[in-house]
Amino acid sequence: MAAEGDFLLRYRSVSSKLRKRFLRKPNVAEASEQFGQLAKELKQQECLQYAGFCNLAMARCEQTLFNAPGEALALTEAARLFLEAERETQRLQCPGFEEHLQAAANCYSFASKVYIELNQPVMAASLCLELGNALKAMNKPGEAFVSYQRAAELQTQVPIECVLSLGKVASCKLLTRDYDGALAVFTEMQLLAQEKGLHLPGTNIPVGAFVDVMARCEISRVLLLMLLQPPPQKLLPEHAQTLEKYDWESFDSHSQVNYLPENVFLLLQSVVMACQERDVDSLRQLQVELWPLLTPEQNHLLHLVLQESQSPSGWGV
Repeated sequence: MAAEGDFLLRYRSVSSKLRKRFLRKPNVAEASEQFGQLAKELKQQECLQYAGFCNLAMARCEQTLFNAPGEALALTEAARLFLEAERETQRLQCPGFEEHLQAAANCYSFASKVYIELNQPVMAASLCLELGNALKAMNKPGEAFVSYQRAAELQTQVPIECVLSLGKVASCKLLTRDYDGALAVFTEMQLLAQEKGLHLPGTNIPVGAFVDVMARCEISRVLLLMLLQPPPQKLLPEHAQTLEKYDWESFDSHSQVNYLPENVFLLLQSVVMACQERDVDSLRQLQVELWPLLTPEQNHLLHLVLQESQSPSGWGV
């Protein structure tokens, strides 16, 4: 309590310097510096939320001085301090209303707006990603995907970063069991990677990081389509085109998905056929063969496909 009282006295003392007096302008720059010093001391004493409040006060001073970069830095530091305070509260399992988390989210949002006004969308996007990562780590994928989506919107001029952020959106959709939403995001990612990615001269074969993006999207989309089993009348054209590539009657269909290893393509083709035939035993065997070739996220989808096939009401049977 002594530390809290000392903090309040010093905070009020610095704040009083900002009051307007007759024929005398407040020294805002000095107040900002003193708020910053007080914030450092409180951080060292692990009084994180109080340090966050001091950084907020510092940000207001920088705004008054029309120092937008300084304002953004102070807001970002405040956001990180409030976030750390929330982590500590959760670690100690203290009751609360997640007020520190809400304060952190607000600070991240304001800092992002400042960077957008400074025409620095990449910096704004990085803060959205930082908040999204924190929310996901706190098992809040429903809130995290909003931040990831905002980051992707700010990264339209950097296609590879944009698709990677969309990949985080898709992962959050899967965690919240929004499989239709995840399918839509993976489709958007694949189209963007196909359109914006680099290709070998004279071919449609992607190169570089976009190959991994295309492969991830292709596998995830096929597995999601097998899980959802949309009826023909509700199958979107882009999804129908994807499934056509895995038709056993299609000759040299692997050439259409040359970003996948041939063994993965053939196993996926077998998964599609097993699902169409409702052959649960074959699906089990294919799961064993595909397991080391897929990511944990994709293996979870394949597991869901197998579960659905074994369910009494699976695939509408």
